[in-house]
Parts: sequence; structure tokens; C-alpha cells
Amino acid sequence: MGATESVAESVDVAVEKVGGIDETAVSFDPGVTVLTGRNATNRTSLLQALMAGLGSEDVSIKGDADEAHVELSIGGETYTQTLTRQNGDVYATGDPYLADPELADLFVFLLESNEARRAVELGADLREIIMRPVDTAAIEAEIDERQDERDTVERQLEELDTLKRELPSLEQRRQELETEIEDKEAQLAETKAAIEDTDREVSATRDQKAELEDALETFRDTRSDLEDVRYSLETERESISALETETEDRETELAELPETPMAEVGEIDDRIETLRSRREELDATVNDLQKVIQFNEEMLDGTSSDVVAALRDDPDDVTDQLVDDRVVCWTCGSDVDSESVEATVDRLRSLRTEKLQRRRDLQSEIDDLKTEKATYEDQRRQRSRIEERLERATDELERRRDRVEELVAERDRLEEAITDLEDEVERLQDETQSELLDLHREANEIEFELGQLGSDLEEVTAEIERIESQVDARESLQERREAIREEIADLRTRIDRTETEAVEQFNDHMESVLSILDYENLERIWIERRQETVSQGRRTVEQSVFDLHVVRSTDDGTTYEDSIDHLSESEREVTGLVFALAGYLTHDIHETCPFLLLDSIEAIDSDRIARLVDYVADYADYVVVALLPEDAQALDDDYRRITEI
Repeated sequence: MGATESVAESVDVAVEKVGGIDETAVSFDPGVTVLTGRNATNRTSLLQALMAGLGSEDVSIKGDADEAHVELSIGGETYTQTLTRQNGDVYATGDPYLADPELADLFVFLLESNEARRAVELGADLREIIMRPVDTAAIEAEIDERQDERDTVERQLEELDTLKRELPSLEQRRQELETEIEDKEAQLAETKAAIEDTDREVSATRDQKAELEDALETFRDTRSDLEDVRYSLETERESISALETETEDRETELAELPETPMAEVGEIDDRIETLRSRREELDATVNDLQKVIQFNEEMLDGTSSDVVAALRDDPDDVTDQLVDDRVVCWTCGSDVDSESVEATVDRLRSLRTEKLQRRRDLQSEIDDLKTEKATYEDQRRQRSRIEERLERATDELERRRDRVEELVAERDRLEEAITDLEDEVERLQDETQSELLDLHREANEIEFELGQLGSDLEEVTAEIERIESQVDARESLQERREAIREEIADLRTRIDRTETEAVEQFNDHMESVLSILDYENLERIWIERRQETVSQGRRTVEQSVFDLHVVRSTDDGTTYEDSIDHLSESEREVTGLVFALAGYLTHDIHETCPFLLLDSIEAIDSDRIARLVDYVADYADYVVVALLPEDAQALDDDYRRITEI
């Protein structure tokens, strides 16, 4: 996996007040650029300036200034970032190349303090570093959303199955209603014929007859209105009952859901930030201890005899002193018992081990707090959804109760009006007209029943059509359910794929790098990805663990697994760089950031530095490496050198 095709354009950087730089402007061509010079020649400061232009805020402001500014021009676009110091803190403003520099801070800006580089040396959680840019909490939340959608679709499919089973009974009900309507229409026709016959026999005057007919018509209309109101009232009461049940369910859900105060989430954020600061302090302490231990080991092993010679009064006596039981104290120059020095180094090793364990504990506590925060945030989202549904149900319940009151008042008014109309009709009719009134009442009731039957028929027909249209949508719902299932499976395997790819990237590149660097008796360095049960807050879950293995060989070809602590400083530096490169490639950073920055690699000898730079040059458009002059000499002469900043 190589870098994207080179943009073949120069990058211009203008710097003010960064690190030890007062003001400068530098151009970088595609390929490898070597910043060569002695210590304190602003090589690291220039790398920090590049970091600032690309988006990092982990940049030092010049000691005599309160503000630093960087301008980066690339591909015809200009990007800026200004860093301001206020009350001991540094604030960044502007429009840098990267909107979010987190990935670059971890896997692109490989300076001495880079966390990915130091991961091996500090015994850090390699998986946590590789997976830090992956928002696992967001993925879990997305999985929850997809599962909710899947459950909704499955409920819809179950409802369709239920509705489909209802179709035969609905068809039968429609036929029954059609038959009842035919019978009622025939009965109504007979009643109207009887009314006409009876009406001809009535001897009332024309005016009395007209008045009676008007009263009967008003009576019939009022009776119809009353039945409509009663039907509406029954419907509203059924809706109120359903809404009351829904409201009770939502209130129960809210009562069962834990309360999550915002202040507690804020306290967790503050606690995480505090723990991260303490972890960074421990990283610095462990780094310093390792350097002290490494130096003392080299002095005890005699691999730094030039230092011993400088401390001895007789430089020619170095060889004899190396095999003696006494060594030169490299702090004061006096002879001391080597066992005393070794005892001191052992105590330093123990202290480093304690610090590493404390760092692991801090990281575990940070992970627990992140999980707890994600749980609280999920509870808040659930509470918000339930409260919104409860509010809608409560508003609808209030509206329907108001409607019931209106309908009850209207029903009472119509019943009173019907009573008055019956009295009026009875007053107008005589004995002959009493039969006519009964017939009109019967016709009115039949017409009302016909109206009800017609409404029922319309409802049944509409329900049949609705079910048939929904059943037609079953196939699309099934397709959506399968698509959701695939999305859930993809989300669940996204983390697994990232972990697997990171391990493969590291192991492949580590094998290639060890092959070209040819370390004596170092056969292999590789990461094993395995699962173990860990605690996350109150839960116990399966989680991946990255174990780093070192395989060495003896002179007779026998291989054995060695401790990571026994890696030389050079081997640790190479391992850290390859681990960072694995993260660079796993997260496809070359697609968004064309740079790769290297600094503080003097622990690797110059020939191996040259081969390592040649190797990484294939993975970024711009590789910028800071080296001492003697190390830079081993690099390809075609690489551009910058000697003055």
C-alpha cells in the first residue's frame, strides 16, 4: 500500500515565533527533505511549524513571545494557524490544512514525544492507540438505531401478517353488510309505500298537513344528528382510553429510566481530562527512566568505553577496568563497586515497572469513564425520546377530552330538542295521524340504520383496500429488513476489520523493515491479536488485546522469545516508528495528509536510518526528517538538504 500519486508541487511555509524560530520561510519539494544540523539549530522547531500549519496545536510558542503564526501554501491554497498564549494555556485559531488533527498527531507527526512512537517503550495499550480515532461509542449508538429500525420493520411485517389473516373475515363481513343494506332498502320502500297510503287517508287540512310534515322532517334530521354525535362520542372515548394507556406506559418508562444529571457527565469529562494529564506525566517519567536505565546498562556492559576513557585518569587502562569488579562513576568520575550500580539500576527498573503499571491503571480508569459517559448519553437520548412521545400523547389526550365535553353538551341539547319535537308532533296529529307518525318514525329509523350500514360498509371496504395495499408493500419491507441486518453486521465488524488491518500492517512492515535493517540475532517482532474478558464500568465484555512479541536467535540458529524490555534503544525506536506507520496506513491518513515528519531517531545508526528513510519515502508525498550531520551523510545524495533555518 503506497502513497497517493505525488502532487508534484512545492509547499511553502512561513513561520513566526514557533519554538526557537523568530521568523523564517522554507519551501519543501515532493519526496524526502532532510533537515540537517547540530542540536539547537531549530530543526525540531521547523517541524513543529509544519505541524501547526497542518492543524496540530501541540506546538511551542517562542519563549519571548505570546503569539505564534504559521502560513502553509500547498496546491494553490493557503492555510493559516495562530497560536496564542494566555494564562499559561495555548489557544489556536485560523484555518489550517486539517480540520481535525487527531490522526496526524498520532501517526504523522513522529517527533520524540509522539505517543504512537513511545507506545512500545512505555508498555502502553497498543490497541487503544490504534483504535482511539475510531469512535466506538458512536458505532454502538448507530447499531442501536439500526436495531430499533429493524424491530420497527419486523413489527410492521408481523402486523401485515395479522392483517392478511383478517382479509377473509372482512370479505365475509362486507357481503353480510351488502345483504343487510338490500334488506333494509326493501323494508324502507315498503314503509314509504305505507306512508303514502296512510297519508291519503288523512282528513287534515292542507295547512295542518304541511305543518305536520315540517315537524316530522325536523324530527328525522335531529334524530340523525343525535346518532352521529353519539357515534363520534364513542369513538373519542375509545381514543382517550388508548391515549391514557400510552401515557401510563411512557410515564412508567420514564420512572424506570435512571436520571442522568448533566453535571455528572461534565464531571466525567473533567475526570477524563485529569487522568489523561496524569498519564502524560507518567509517560514523560517512564521515558526519562528508560533513558537512564539504558545508559547505565551500556556503561555496565562496557559498550560506552569512550565515556569511561574520558573519566579515567589513564585512558589506556580502559580495557583492564572493563573486566574489573569496579567501574567508573559517570557522574563524579570515582571508582565504585559495580554491584552497587547494578542494585541502583534494579531499583530504577522496579520504579519504571511501577510507573508503567500505574499508567495501565490510569488507562483502564479512562476506558471505564468513557464507557460510563456513553451510557449516560444513551440514557439521556432515551429519556428525550420518551418525554417527546409523552408530551405528544398528553396534548392529544387533552384535545380529545375537550372534544368529548363538546360532544356531551351537543348530545344533551339534541336529546332535549327531540323530546320537544315529539311533543310538537303529538300535538299536531289526531288518531289517524298517530299511525302516520309511527310510520315516519319507522322510516326514519330504517334510514338511520341504512346510513350506519353504509358507513360500516365504507369502513370495511376501505380497510380491505388498505390491507391489500399494505400487503403489496411486504416485499419492499422484507428487502429493507435484510438491508438493515447487513448494515448492523457491517457496523459490528467495522472495529474488528480495523484491528485486523492494523495488526497485519504492523506485522508486514515490521518483517520488511527488519529484513532491510538486518539486526543481529533479532528474528521477528510481531503483534498477536487476541480476545480477553475485561470490565467496562458495570459490564463484563470481550475485548481485543494487542500483545507484542520479540523472537531472537542464537549463534547456532535456535530461536527463542525474548522480553520487550530487552530490546535495545535502536530496536525500540524502529519498532515504535513501524507501529506509527501501521496506524498511518490503517487509517488511510495518506489520503488526507501528504506529510510524514520524523525527528529524534539518533538512537538508530546512520546506515539503518538511511534504509529506514528510503522505506517510508514510499508512503507519503512529503517526508521531512531531522538528522545530525553525521547521520545525514548516509542518506541518498538526491534527497534535498536544508542546513540553515
